Amino acid sequence: MTQCLFCEIAAGKIPSKKVDETNSLFSFRDIHPQAPVHILIIPKKHISKLSELTAGDVQLMGEITAFANQIASIQKLTDYRLVVNNGAEAGQTVFHLHVHLLAGRKMNWPPG
Repeated sequence: MTQCLFCEIAAGKIPSKKVDETNSLFSFRDIHPQAPVHILIIPKKHISKLSELTAGDVQLMGEITAFANQIASIQKLTDYRLVVNNGAEAGQTVFHLHVHLLAGRKMNWPPG
C-alpha cells in the first residue's frame, strides 16, 4: 500500500483539527466542509472502502456508529446525518473508510 492520507492523520504525522479519538478510531474536522459541522470518523485500521469490510469488522462498524453518537452528543447536535461513500463514482476521494458526520443546517433529501 502506498502512503494513506488518513492513516498519516490518525498517526499524527499530518496535522488535523482533531475532535476525539479512541484506541481504534480517530475523528477530525473536514478541511472542505459541506455543512457547518462536518466531522470525519475513521478507523485507525486501514480499510480502503466500505465494500472491503469483512464479518470480522462488524464490531468496528458498531464502534464507529456509537462514536458518532458520542461526538454528536458532545457537540450538542440533536439532528445529524452520517454518510459513507463507497468508491470513486459514489464520491469517495480518499480511499480509507470514513464516515462523514454532517449537521448544523437542514439536510434535504433527495439532495439537489
